[in-house]
Amino acid sequence: MEFSTLAVSLDANVATIALNRPDKANAMSEPMWYEIEQAMQWLDETPEARVGVLTGRGKYFTSGIDLSLLMGLGAKIEDEDDGRRHEKLRRLILRLQDTLTSIERCRKPVLAAVNGACIGGGIDLVTACDMRYCSSNAYFTVKEIDVGMTADVGTLQRLPRLIGEGMARELAYTGRRVDGIEAQKIHLVNRCFETPEALEAGVMEIARTIAAKSPLAIRGCKEMITYGRDHSVADGLNYIATWNAAMLLSKDLFEAGAAAMQKRDPVFRD
Repeated sequence: MEFSTLAVSLDANVATIALNRPDKANAMSEPMWYEIEQAMQWLDETPEARVGVLTGRGKYFTSGIDLSLLMGLGAKIEDEDDGRRHEKLRRLILRLQDTLTSIERCRKPVLAAVNGACIGGGIDLVTACDMRYCSSNAYFTVKEIDVGMTADVGTLQRLPRLIGEGMARELAYTGRRVDGIEAQKIHLVNRCFETPEALEAGVMEIARTIAAKSPLAIRGCKEMITYGRDHSVADGLNYIATWNAAMLLSKDLFEAGAAAMQKRDPVFRD
């Protein structure tokens, strides 16, 4: 696929999706929002792509939502009727939310590799990913409070489930910076690497490890963990019983067993 705001590549079953507006600090413009969703659809539908790595080109991961998008809202929702104007704004917010939900909706795991600043909408973006990693020069800030708005596309819903309600409230209320080391301590990221180079190498190693596993089983893991987050234990157990009743007896299961007996690496179909 061709993108104007993203750089997308595929190598050894790992897809790299890079925010590619380095001259604009990877600010999330309107085209970028829509292209992120398109990239997630491509990742989901491309059998050879087993894992996605979301990163940013240049100095910043992302400076957040592009101010030109916010400044253009008035023209987009213009209507002589207040009710219809407000309905248009609601639908636009829901559309932006759905872009980030497309990361969760994608059947393949998506790993965020954060180098430099991850600001505002960037928090919304990475909290929708399966795992997050950063370099020591990274920092995170829920910046919306400093521009007089309430974050509305996912941070306030997903962040508390990652770092706990109290810490999420602190970050949302204050807008303070969290550096890479603190981000690991509060479980915003799984690991903080010392350098950007170590970050890239480390995340690719993790991605390739995942890509070598049964793709069907990995897709099941993502489905179950995401489902379990929003449902009771009983609901989750019922769902996995139904899932495995349909998916368990796959060729992947028998290939994993044969590989173990033959002391070789398993080879799974895409």
